Amino acid sequence: MTRERRKLFRTHSGIELKTVFTPEDLVEMVPEQDLGPPGEFPFTRGVYPNMYRGRLWTMRQYAGFGTAAESNQRYRFLLDQGQTGLSVAFDLPTQLGLDSDDPRAEGEVGKVGVAIDTLEDMEILFDGIPLDRVSVSMTINATAAIVLAMYLALAQKRDIGWDRLSGTIQNDILKEYVARGTYIYPPEPSLKIITHILAFCRANVPGWNTISISGYHIREAGATAVQELAFTFANAKAYLAAALAAGLDIDDFAPRLSFFLAAHNNFLEEVAKFRAARRIWARLVRHRFGARDPKSWKFRFHTQTSGMTLVAQEPDNNVVRVTLQALAAVLGGTQSLHTNSRDEALALPSQDSARIALRTQQIIANESGVADSVDPLGGSYCIESLTNRIEQEVEAYLKKIDDMGGVLLAIERGYIQKEIQDSAYAYQKEIEKGDRLIFGMNTHTSEADKVRFGLYAPRPEVEQNQRDSLRRVKQKRKSARVKERLADLEQAVTAGANLMPAMVEAVKDGVTLGEISELLREAFGTFRENVMI
Repeated sequence: MTRERRKLFRTHSGIELKTVFTPEDLVEMVPEQDLGPPGEFPFTRGVYPNMYRGRLWTMRQYAGFGTAAESNQRYRFLLDQGQTGLSVAFDLPTQLGLDSDDPRAEGEVGKVGVAIDTLEDMEILFDGIPLDRVSVSMTINATAAIVLAMYLALAQKRDIGWDRLSGTIQNDILKEYVARGTYIYPPEPSLKIITHILAFCRANVPGWNTISISGYHIREAGATAVQELAFTFANAKAYLAAALAAGLDIDDFAPRLSFFLAAHNNFLEEVAKFRAARRIWARLVRHRFGARDPKSWKFRFHTQTSGMTLVAQEPDNNVVRVTLQALAAVLGGTQSLHTNSRDEALALPSQDSARIALRTQQIIANESGVADSVDPLGGSYCIESLTNRIEQEVEAYLKKIDDMGGVLLAIERGYIQKEIQDSAYAYQKEIEKGDRLIFGMNTHTSEADKVRFGLYAPRPEVEQNQRDSLRRVKQKRKSARVKERLADLEQAVTAGANLMPAMVEAVKDGVTLGEISELLREAFGTFRENVMI
């Protein structure tokens, strides 16, 4: 008998990997139905016929810190280095609907992203950046409508038509309840705001991706690859149902939905996960929700390499991890990619580390040859078997959630949260027992220097400067106009009207993100999590 290193080889999701896969592992597969050519239903092999042979994925590095001016400098640097799209990180107060002068924001202003209180901040953030030529993604959820209103108001101020804008707001509030925590209002009113954004952008901002349904944060919280897809699609079904209930036609908004997934270290499972995701979505939207437009069937997604797999010890090793993860995303057919920097387990990325992260994508794209053929791993007995198995396990999870009454009830009962927590605990136990090897951390450790990158730390004066800037805006705005705009927004809330037009007009007159959020808090209330034991 041939000796093997372990009794059993499994993926992160617990799927067994055989010694060798053969055609017998695919006897139930019908290639015409389950694969098809790239660019055709069910899009297993890619959403476009020639994929990267026609156009490379968007290289979109996630960045934002301190003040709007500091973040603007980083964006300009990344664009000069060949980045092809921007991705904005907002600080915690902005994500939670708090102005920088709010006592609850103390100590957090500008720390994990850029502080945005007013339209003036948005102007500084995008100073010198052509909004009609650069695609902008914004990782914002509970306050997504307000931030989008500021972006649209800025475009108007620059005489740029909204039909010339391209980009994405994350706007995925359901995953906040289960994985990330930057929610404000309860699920029902939060879903209502999202339907307002869908309807408004369909009519006014046709090139905008109105929601990026995120599995990334679910995965980073500890979910397996299977759970990442299952809970993402459970959330997506809730968004589709809410939009349909609001009177929207699925083919009017589904083509502008996008997704956001993680790329982790288990290379084969990750490639198969991305392929399975396309097939699951295509079948779900076409067969269950009755979409007729092929654009509605396409699963378009952004990928970010995994922050939770990066470690502080021997941080140069993280370059290797990120490279493998990025390669999996490319072989899996991503439309957009962010590569993490080697020092992100220690601090926000240094400029040199951000450059290396971007170069990683550029080298994969232009030097490796993997972008020259569509779905080059398609047809592999192992990859196709994993793709099929992931799809089956995701479908089983979706049925279980449906049987519970849907994702909202599953969230309210704490079911999804507990599933993620259990997976995270099991993963951590494997590391601590040495069953999962992390080089430089729990095996082959060394005293390699880990603080030689010039780690970023917010300057002490950043918070005070931002508060001073906000005070100046409040002093120069017309208080009567502010009261009038807030009254208009309150009236729209009371009437059940679309809130986007009132928000756009409000931010033009200097109403702050925190003031709008507080009005909505009073109208909708706030959410408190029910923990499942």
